[in-house]
Amino acid sequence: MTIAHEAHGGALASGTQPRAVAKLPWWETPALFRYGFVVLILVIWELVAPFISPIFFTAPSSIAIAFYETTVSGELPYFLAQSLEVMVYGLVIAIVVGIVLGVAMARMRWLDWALDLPINALYAMPLVAVVPLLVLWFGIYLKAKIIVVFLFAVFPLLINTYQGVRECDKGLLEVAHSFRSNEWRTWQDVLLPFALPYIIAGVRLAIGRGLIGMIIAEFYTTISGLGFMITKYANVFAMDKTFVPVIVLMILGVSLTTMLKWVGRRIAPWSHGNR
Repeated sequence: MTIAHEAHGGALASGTQPRAVAKLPWWETPALFRYGFVVLILVIWELVAPFISPIFFTAPSSIAIAFYETTVSGELPYFLAQSLEVMVYGLVIAIVVGIVLGVAMARMRWLDWALDLPINALYAMPLVAVVPLLVLWFGIYLKAKIIVVFLFAVFPLLINTYQGVRECDKGLLEVAHSFRSNEWRTWQDVLLPFALPYIIAGVRLAIGRGLIGMIIAEFYTTISGLGFMITKYANVFAMDKTFVPVIVLMILGVSLTTMLKWVGRRIAPWSHGNR
């Protein structure tokens, strides 16, 4: 039995009841402010929309109807599946490369010295400017779009992983060395667990940048995906259907980051404190 269990058991045995956590009233709950503000925005949006030309703007109710129509017709699921394929491939490759390369750069000084300048230069450069070049080099099909998403997503993940490993507690590393842990065991038992909160934050940034890269790639490459839907309906001033893929992208980004928060609480609970 651990000390914590013994202390808890002793408190119950002595008749002392654990102190209950005070419950917040409903008007002070985070959910009220989080979702109530979204509802307020939608209400104001609905009230203001009739006073703006439908060529340039539309109401949430019209977007909801267009969402239903494009879903029932199969158009939205078809283009969404194409975009998700690009996003998944590009993001998974970025996660693998970013984590491995970030840890390697933090642990190998010569690799850090060699790659520091090129990585910082690529990260600072507007990647939109090189998308036409990537299309010329890799074509207009799936491969080019995956490379664009990868380039947009990999750098925040790589930099966060690098920073997390560099800030690892030196005492933990000394303990690992005293037990004669090899490099792989040190990565597995010390470096990656310590850097995990940084990696999760990097993945959250990578999701947002990956969605941007996905849409930009679809603007420049083949006629497919949610990017094509935006271009198609914007060209004919169908604002209700133009907003549908935009809203879907917002929901997709929020859903992925929320899921990642949930995963982070499960695999790295020490990084969230009492939140």
